[in-house]
Amino acid sequence: MSYATRLVGGALAALLTGALASCGSTASDDAESSGAWSFTSGSGTTVELDSTPERIIASGAEAAALISFGIKPVGIYAPGPVKDDPNLKDLDLSGITILGETWGEIDVEKAASLEPDLIVADWWPAEKAYSGLEEGAKASSKKILDLAPIVGVSQGDSIEELANGYEDLAESLGAEVDAPELAGHKEAFEKARADFKKAVEAKPDLTVLAVSPADDVLYVANPKYAPELLDFQRWGLDVISPDKPDKGFPYWENLSWENADKYQPDLLFIDNRTYDSTLKQGEKQPTWSNIKAAKAKAYAQWPAYWMHTYGEYAEQLTQLTAAIQKADDTRA
Repeated sequence: MSYATRLVGGALAALLTGALASCGSTASDDAESSGAWSFTSGSGTTVELDSTPERIIASGAEAAALISFGIKPVGIYAPGPVKDDPNLKDLDLSGITILGETWGEIDVEKAASLEPDLIVADWWPAEKAYSGLEEGAKASSKKILDLAPIVGVSQGDSIEELANGYEDLAESLGAEVDAPELAGHKEAFEKARADFKKAVEAKPDLTVLAVSPADDVLYVANPKYAPELLDFQRWGLDVISPDKPDKGFPYWENLSWENADKYQPDLLFIDNRTYDSTLKQGEKQPTWSNIKAAKAKAYAQWPAYWMHTYGEYAEQLTQLTAAIQKADDTRA
């Protein structure tokens, strides 16, 4: 799922390059007065419709973002089982048709029966494609693009910007983005960010490595292509950047388990899309404990590539802050 996830067990994928290409824009005053709708997608393409879309099909994380603003899609396609998706598993999806639960596989015939007037999915600049429709997706799945225009916010160098982009999209679709509950989410995020920065400042020498263990390899995340890790670096956290990312897929450096101890962080950030099973993949490897943070069980859950809202970010930052406060700075 190059939904930035297509690596481990078909669950990891690619992240993007560069800054947010174009978060999106709401309809102009003239368009609003005439009932027309427009939005500039992360791809740079502006989609214009005669009226505001109402029947929306969305990729999993993007659907969750819309739902947080009170916009309920008619259909969702997800990169994996909905019950395990960190974006969707706790949401009320009643009345929403599930169009796929495997990356790159979408039931287009069922999607057509929903008569969509818009598809919403992240734009991935590195692959120049939308979520679930990147290289490797089934050709039949890509026919969903024949059903309706597609828009989405570009994955970029900040989850803050991504969340802002979906707020803009929701507003263009008629959501009251200034509602008290939503404002509370943003306030919670701002407090969580301040607490995170304070915890980082208290441990200036703390080093962190973001990883996703698999049976045959330890994937080490390259912050350059991980918006949340770039945020953390921007806020002062020393997230290690691997020195030899995979040439064909530079989102990760792929370490054999024999070389798993190449980097020696004080704290391991472990991909939390399937945290328990992912951690088990690491802990069963004989060389896992050669990493000092692993030996000390200095772990934190890394919200890898899936966050799209301020509420989600606030919750995850709070957990990470607690882990940073608890971690030992072995260079201090």
